Amino acid sequence: YTGNNGTQAIVNSGNSDLAPDLVWIKSRTTARNHILTDAVRGVTKSVSSNTTSAEATDADNLTAFGSDGFTVGDATSYSPDVNASGVNYVAWQWKANGSGSANTDGTINSTATSANTTSGFSIVKFVGNGTSGATVGHGLGVAPKMLILKDLGVAENWVIYHEAMGPTKFMYFTTIAATTASNRWNDTAPTSSVFSLGNETQVNASGRNYIVYAFAEIPGYSSFGSYTGNSSTDGPFVYTGFKPALIMTKRTDSTSDWTIEDTTRSTFNLVENGLFPNLSIAEDTTGDRMDILSNGFKLRTTQQPNVGTLIYMAFAENPFGGDGAAPATAR
Repeated sequence: YTGNNGTQAIVNSGNSDLAPDLVWIKSRTTARNHILTDAVRGVTKSVSSNTTSAEATDADNLTAFGSDGFTVGDATSYSPDVNASGVNYVAWQWKANGSGSANTDGTINSTATSANTTSGFSIVKFVGNGTSGATVGHGLGVAPKMLILKDLGVAENWVIYHEAMGPTKFMYFTTIAATTASNRWNDTAPTSSVFSLGNETQVNASGRNYIVYAFAEIPGYSSFGSYTGNSSTDGPFVYTGFKPALIMTKRTDSTSDWTIEDTTRSTFNLVENGLFPNLSIAEDTTGDRMDILSNGFKLRTTQQPNVGTLIYMAFAENPFGGDGAAPATAR
C-alpha cells in the first residue's frame, strides 16, 4: 500500500476475511524501522525487529485491527514508519485468536496467550521470574518450530529459536551466527504445551514483560527447516509442499543479514525484491535471489541467501492447496 500522511484503512485485497492479530510493516522505498504490532499488546504498542529498543507507544501508528485488514494513523512522530505520504509499504499479517487469555500450562503463567491451532501461530505475553528451567504455555497443541522473543521494557536483543539449530543455540535479529548458550532456551526443546527458558535477562529477567511469537509447522500452510547453499545461480531446491507467499532466511554458520522475499512485492520469477528484518534500509532490487515455485523455492544467486547453512520459515500463498478461499484461521 502507499502512505497518505493521514488515517487510512488497509484492506486485504483478495483475502477480505483475514482479521490479523500480528501486523509487521516495512517501508519499501525509504529507510524506516520495521514495525510489529499485535492484538495482545494493543494497537498503540510497537516493537521493531531492526532495533533493540523497548516497546514504543504511539496512538497514531496502528489505530485498529479490522475484520479485513488494519488502519494506520496520521503522520506524527511514529507514523512515517507506516503511513508517510507517497511511500510504498508492505504489511505481512498473521491471525492468532484476538487479545488472548491467561495460560497456566507452564511454571510461569502467561498474562495473555492468543493461539490459532489451525495455522500454528500464537502470541504469548508473560512476566519473567529469573529462574532457569522456567516454562511458559504457548497454546498451540504441538511443539513450535520457531520462537521469536522480545523484552518489552528495556533495550535488549530479540532472541530467536529455530528447531533446525536446536535448543542449545540462539540467534538475534542481527548478523550474528547461531550461538551456543544454555541460558536462553535451557537446552530444552519446546513441547506440545510449553517452551523453556534460561535465566538470561534477555529472555527471563524477574519482573520484566516479554512478548513471544510462536510458530508450529502445519503441512500445506507453513514450513520450517534448513538447507545448504552452494553460492551458485543453479542453487539448491528447497521443498515446502506448497507455493510460498513469504520466505524468511538466515545463515546460521556465519554472519549474514536476515532476508525476506514474498510474492506480493515480487510477482514473477526471478524474485529480486529483498527486505531485511535486521536493517532499516529500503527494499533491495539489485539482484536475483530465487525462483518461487509450486512446491518450494530454488536459489538463484551467488550471494545470500545461498551461502553456507541457512534456516528458513515459509508460508503458503494458497493454504492447503486451495484457490485462495481457505478459512481466515489458516492465513
